[in-house]
Amino acid sequence: MSEPHTRSEIPPLPGLKGKSALVIGGTRGVGRAVTEKLAVSGCNVIATFAHSEADAEALLADLKDTPGSLATLRADARRASTPPELMREVRERHGRLDILVHSAASAHPMPTLGMRLREVYADTATAVVPLAASAAASADLMSEGGRIIVVSASVARGVAPHMVSLGVAKAALESLTRFVAVELAGRGITVNAVSASKLDKGADTTRPEVARAIGARTPAGRLATPRDVADTVALLCLPEAQWITGHVVSADGGLSLLA
Repeated sequence: MSEPHTRSEIPPLPGLKGKSALVIGGTRGVGRAVTEKLAVSGCNVIATFAHSEADAEALLADLKDTPGSLATLRADARRASTPPELMREVRERHGRLDILVHSAASAHPMPTLGMRLREVYADTATAVVPLAASAAASADLMSEGGRIIVVSASVARGVAPHMVSLGVAKAALESLTRFVAVELAGRGITVNAVSASKLDKGADTTRPEVARAIGARTPAGRLATPRDVADTVALLCLPEAQWITGHVVSADGGLSLLA
């Protein structure tokens, strides 16, 4: 398993300096990696979290010397009232929004023939509500060139044991991404998803024996890391990505190409 990148090892991406960004679920895992990448690249970032104040404080400490600014906010992404509240916060702090990244997720492992519907509803709400409830309000804060990017997973289009709830939730999110992309294309706002399979999270990797097996099977020779996913998200934020919308980009080292 790989070791996490330090802040000094994260290369900035030219073209993002001064952008205003909101990262929903931005203090842990992939969301944290996205927040780091955008802040290091000079964005003014608001990152939300659901539970852990400690994670938010650690992120603020680690990014205190970045070119961009960073603020963290506690917010329940599953509540339909949360995204509009976040948009008001963005307007008050920055006056506009250039980049919205939805990285909040929940996953309850369960057998397909023994689904626990309450948990399926919770996972689906976490996946769908942040985009569904923020699409119109975020677009109103964006000018031409705005970017909306959601983080998905390979189980949206494939099958993994006991991952039916996450698969259904992410499949719904990818479908919604396409619908929103069509609605906003005429306003010059792109909407895309970035997807990965099982991630190498270093010491936090669950079921490391499975991770090693999947990594060995990956054409690129290793699992994707949160940093790989964040780099892909950042690329979709560049002006040169203006003509990419409504798509799911797989950041998986070629794993999804194998039968």
